[in-house]
Amino acid sequence: MVASDQKVKFAVIGCGHIGKRHAEMVKRNAESELVALIDVKEKSQLGIESYDVPFFSSLEAFLASGIETDVINIASPNGFHAQQALQALDARKHIVIEKPMALNKQDAEKVIFKALHVHKQVFAVMQNRYSPPSVWIKELIESGKLGQIYMMQLNCYWNRDNRYYKPDSWHGKKDLDGGTLFTQFSHFIDIMYWLFGDIQNIQGKFNDFNHKDLTDFEDSGFVSFDFVNGGMGCLNYSTSVWNQNLESSMTIIAENGSIKIGGQYMDKVEYCHVKDYEMPQLAPTNPGNDYGAYKGSAANHHYVIENVVDVLKGRAAITTNALEGLKVVDIIEKIYALNK
Repeated sequence: MVASDQKVKFAVIGCGHIGKRHAEMVKRNAESELVALIDVKEKSQLGIESYDVPFFSSLEAFLASGIETDVINIASPNGFHAQQALQALDARKHIVIEKPMALNKQDAEKVIFKALHVHKQVFAVMQNRYSPPSVWIKELIESGKLGQIYMMQLNCYWNRDNRYYKPDSWHGKKDLDGGTLFTQFSHFIDIMYWLFGDIQNIQGKFNDFNHKDLTDFEDSGFVSFDFVNGGMGCLNYSTSVWNQNLESSMTIIAENGSIKIGGQYMDKVEYCHVKDYEMPQLAPTNPGNDYGAYKGSAANHHYVIENVVDVLKGRAAITTNALEGLKVVDIIEKIYALNK
C-alpha cells in the first residue's frame, strides 16, 4: 500500500506512442509521480525531451540505479511483456502491463504465479472498458433486460499498411508482435469476454491478402464459436481495408432486443431496440485519430492510472485483473491454434 499523503511513483518502459501516453497520464495525475523512462532507442530519437526524469536504456539499468518506484508500466513491444513483467515482479514492483499480457497462456500464467508469490498487483491495460458504450452495454447485459443472448457478431475492419508496418518497426514481426489479433484487436476480444464469458467449439478460416511483404502472419480471418454461457458468436477481422479504418462493431441479437455498437473503435451506439427499455443519454466518447498516439480508446489511459492509484491507496478494486488479461491471451491462442 501507498500512504494516502504520498504520491505513487511510476517508471515507464517503452517510449513509443502508448508509452508516452502512459507517461503523460502519470504526469497529469495529482497523486502520481513519473520517476524514470526506459527504452532501448537513443533518447534523442524518442521525442521525450519534455519529460525531465532520468532515462535508462534497459530495465536492468533502471533497477540497478536504486531509484525508488512503486509501479513499472510495461509499454514495450508485445514479445517483451512477460519477460519484463517477471523482472519487475522479481524486483518487488507492481506492474501495469499493456495488452497483450503475453503472447501465450503459459507465459501469462508465470506472471500471475510470480505476482501472487511476491504479493504485488498486476494491472492489465484494457482501456476500452471505460468507453461510455462499453460501460452502458455491460450494465444492460448484467441487468438481464436482454434476456437470453442468441448471437453476437464482432467485426474488426481496419487499415494497416506500409505506413504502419515500417521495416525498422517491431510491428509485423511474429516474435515481437504475435499477430493481428494480439496487436490490433485484443481490446475488442477483451470486451467480448467481459460481456459474454469464455468461448468453445471454435472454427476458423484465415488469409493473408496483401501483407505478405509486410508481416509474418495473416491479415484476415473468419472465426465462429459458441459461448460457454450460451449463445453463439463470430469474429470477422481484417487489416486489409484500403487507406483508412472502416469499423469495429459488435451486434447482439437477444431474446428481448437487438443492439449494435459501431464506429471505428466501437465507440458509438448505432442501434438499440429493446423491449420495455429506453436508452439513456451517454457521455460523449473521445474521438480517435488514425495512426496517432491516442486513437479511440487510447484517450482512456487516464482511467487506468487513476485505478492504479486508487488500488494502491486502498480505495478501489482493480478494473482489469491479471486473470482477465490471461483469458484474452488464452482465447487468441486458441483461435490461432486453428491457423497452424
